[in-house]
Amino acid sequence: MADNRNYILAIVLSILVLVGWQYFVGMPQMERQRQQQAQQQAQQPRPAQPGQAPSTTPAAPGAPAPGAASTAPAAPGAVAPAPAGGQTREAILAATPRVGIETPRITGSINLVGGRLDDIVLTGYRETTARNSAHVVLFAPAGSPIDPVHHQHPFYAEFGYVGVANAGTAVPNAQTVWTQQGTGKLAPGAPVVITWDNGQGLTFRRTFEIDANYMVTVKDAVINAGGAPVTLHAYGLISRHGVPQTSGYYILHEGLIGVFGDKGLQEVGYSAIESAKTQAFKARGAWLGITDKYWAAALIPDQALETDAAFKFFQSGTTKSFQTDFLAPAATVAPGATHETTTRLFAGAKEVSVVDGYASAFKVDRFDRLIDWGWFYFITKPLFVVMDWIFIQTGNFGIAILLVTLLIKGLFFPLANKSYASITMMKKVQPEMMAIRDRFAEDKMKQQQELMALYKREKINPLAGCWPILIQIPVFFALYKVLFITIEMRQAPFFGWIQDLSAPDPTSIFNLFGLIPFTVPAFLLIGVWPIIMGITMWVQMQMNPAPTDPIQAVFFKWMPILFTFMLASFPAGLVIYWAWNNLLSVLQQGIIMRKYGVKIELWDNLRSMFGAGPAKPAA
Repeated sequence: MADNRNYILAIVLSILVLVGWQYFVGMPQMERQRQQQAQQQAQQPRPAQPGQAPSTTPAAPGAPAPGAASTAPAAPGAVAPAPAGGQTREAILAATPRVGIETPRITGSINLVGGRLDDIVLTGYRETTARNSAHVVLFAPAGSPIDPVHHQHPFYAEFGYVGVANAGTAVPNAQTVWTQQGTGKLAPGAPVVITWDNGQGLTFRRTFEIDANYMVTVKDAVINAGGAPVTLHAYGLISRHGVPQTSGYYILHEGLIGVFGDKGLQEVGYSAIESAKTQAFKARGAWLGITDKYWAAALIPDQALETDAAFKFFQSGTTKSFQTDFLAPAATVAPGATHETTTRLFAGAKEVSVVDGYASAFKVDRFDRLIDWGWFYFITKPLFVVMDWIFIQTGNFGIAILLVTLLIKGLFFPLANKSYASITMMKKVQPEMMAIRDRFAEDKMKQQQELMALYKREKINPLAGCWPILIQIPVFFALYKVLFITIEMRQAPFFGWIQDLSAPDPTSIFNLFGLIPFTVPAFLLIGVWPIIMGITMWVQMQMNPAPTDPIQAVFFKWMPILFTFMLASFPAGLVIYWAWNNLLSVLQQGIIMRKYGVKIELWDNLRSMFGAGPAKPAA
């Protein structure tokens, strides 16, 4: 009926958001998880060279997949065999000569065999909220065991040169043992230089520089002391062996990512590139890499060069590997000349201020999209900026959520007031509406005409009550994204038992919130905050006009319970927002109802329960 359309529409919109989000967007992809588990015992692949499948003849970076016609430059030489199976990451690291890395944010090492960057540990982050939890490992060398529990996979970056086809020029490869010039670790302000002589008049020199955060600058130089010119292509690649254990949520991209000129942002998941095998791009000012929920590795070639880039998939036995690489234009190095190319590598946590800073400092097109702000970027990112500023002032992201909710309420206060006024007037004229229905029970057309005349006479908009929900939906969406994707929210505590606003409330009514020593299954984790949210929703619904249709009445009766169960698995910060928003809405609507002299039965019932008597109507 007309007077209930606003509520029905509001509820349908909410259900579409919550049910659709939870089950069609947020539901883990079970098949993908099954495939990931299969990787745990998989055979480790050989280290991939640019464009190379782990056990096949390599193709150049940026070249088509094996078997396709190509005029690409020749690939590097043979690859080194992977370390023997069963070795730990630490044992593999100890088996090769290395140069240490020590910065305020990371530790690790450069492998002098192959000149790879394949060991990075993020010392500012731990796997869990426990103080003794292990630090997050980002890069691990080829042959390292796949550890889905700690999200560790063979993951590394490689740089160098490849020669043109049939030129016969010896270039460094995965077996090449580089020599460090000088001693000391790579640190901010302390670069590391490694060199290799090919015995044909060419000296390859690689200089690593690192800042205080997560950016490594790699300068590759070729010094031609021979008697003939040499033509080479610079390349860079990021390789990952094994399918990582992803969050499995459609709203969050985890996989291969890059921006390629006019083609813009490209996000390709692991299963998608496995099907496509390869995707090629050609662009100036590109960047590309592999991203996780909170961490990423991305290559930034010289932004002035037009590079050939690619996303690739390989399989060796049962182990799947993924690669992003680029190939720079050919450069001819004359006798006695030196050619140098500079590539930057971001390898670390996707902190908003750090990523934005790099995008600005190095003028990298849309590098801030390394963080998955989503389609509603224009809402999500500004919302985070406001919340982050409040966090800096208060030191608590939970308080930031509460204050942002107040700001949003204030911003939409006039519109919300009109909506609640319309709802209040609907409740006030409900006796007349019931009389019209009874009077014209057999004539539905006349009944609707009389109802519309009543709405017009009382200046009521039956659909105005939808606005509070419609306003809340984009905010709900944006806040969900902020809580879910930003590393700043990761393990951010509130008060009491909420030690991670990005995770669900860990308590459950089914073990009396921890009083009973019983481990509650995940689907029964109905915590304190979801229950508070459900209560506030129930109170708000009691203040609205009661549906006259019995089916609608039953539906509305069970709505708070349904939402309580559905929101229980959402991030605690989002549930806190919803409960706080409901409470503010109840207060706002209650004030308006008193202003219009509309009786609030729920309040009167509560006052009666505590012996206070019914509230006096407003004058």
